[in-house]
Amino acid sequence: MEFLMSRMILRPRDPDRTVAFYRDTLGLAVYREFPGGTVFFLGNGLLEVSGRGEGGPGDDVVLWLQVRDIEATARELADRGVAVERAPTREPWGLVEMWLRDPDGLRLVVVEVPEDHPIRRDQRPTG
Repeated sequence: MEFLMSRMILRPRDPDRTVAFYRDTLGLAVYREFPGGTVFFLGNGLLEVSGRGEGGPGDDVVLWLQVRDIEATARELADRGVAVERAPTREPWGLVEMWLRDPDGLRLVVVEVPEDHPIRRDQRPTG
């Protein structure tokens, strides 16, 4: 089995409001647009906002977004009027996480990987 590409698809209650949030508020670059949808670059992945949903997301689905500097990101979000649900906090597993929600309530976990975190170390055996 070979997977060539992946993306997360959101079906928002108000597509225009959600596209504006991801495009204008978070500043995600547009990968492509088509009638009824917009696909954004999302680091190594893609986020598609298309169609219209009714139920909204549950707390079991979270969008994880890694940034270089979480404090600078928090200030920028505050300047743009984004309500932060939980301020940047160093977690027991070593990552610094901040939580916010998109217009439909989808939790976004904004993450900074500190310099000393094992994710940043080369895990290959030396020899």
